[in-house]
Amino acid sequence: MADVMVLVVEDEAAIATLIQFTLEQAGFAVQCVPSVEEAQPFLQSRLPDVLLLDWMLPGISGIDFIRQLRRDSRSCDLPIILLTARGEETDKEQGLNLGADDYITKPFSPRELIARINALLRRRAPQKTSTPLSIQGLELDPVQQRVRVNGQAVAFGPSEFKLLHFFMTHPDRIYTRSQLLDQVWGDHVFVEERTVDVHIRRLRRGLETVGYEHLIQTVRGSGYRFSL
Repeated sequence: MADVMVLVVEDEAAIATLIQFTLEQAGFAVQCVPSVEEAQPFLQSRLPDVLLLDWMLPGISGIDFIRQLRRDSRSCDLPIILLTARGEETDKEQGLNLGADDYITKPFSPRELIARINALLRRRAPQKTSTPLSIQGLELDPVQQRVRVNGQAVAFGPSEFKLLHFFMTHPDRIYTRSQLLDQVWGDHVFVEERTVDVHIRRLRRGLETVGYEHLIQTVRGSGYRFSL
């Protein structure tokens, strides 16, 4: 999970420290800041995979920040979990209606926090999870970084492995080069769109050794698709 970045916006130092320790023990990369004002420069440089956001913050509140993020095309799909001591049903309803993906009431257990983050990743970014995948004899193990086809190992470089992982968790959808760059490499990595073509060719060559290259399809004028 080390390639999963979680940004924590929490102004209570003791809670932020506990969250950071809990998430790092679970294998996440973590960045903690005490306010929206300090979160904004980080978000401008890169989008995290998950944002943990306290409701009550100095300056701009968590709720107001969610409104801002959801209006911005770059961050409109950012997975957000709202942290708050407000446990009334109306508060939960307000937070979810304004764009939070999930809502955790303080105090919460470390196990619950990890479970909520993993559940959100499974829904919104399954390519960031450690769940093994198997599609018609093509098996991918994210933890061991291994790919097998009917028991035969297939070697891939790190970028090709991430690309295949993304495709296998998002089958039958067409993705442009820029979408693949953002989803697989991250929007903070600046590389040419044509770089995607190079990695697609390498991915196909690896799959060709086991007769599975047809799974990676070029959709002329649009991009690429993984389909059976």
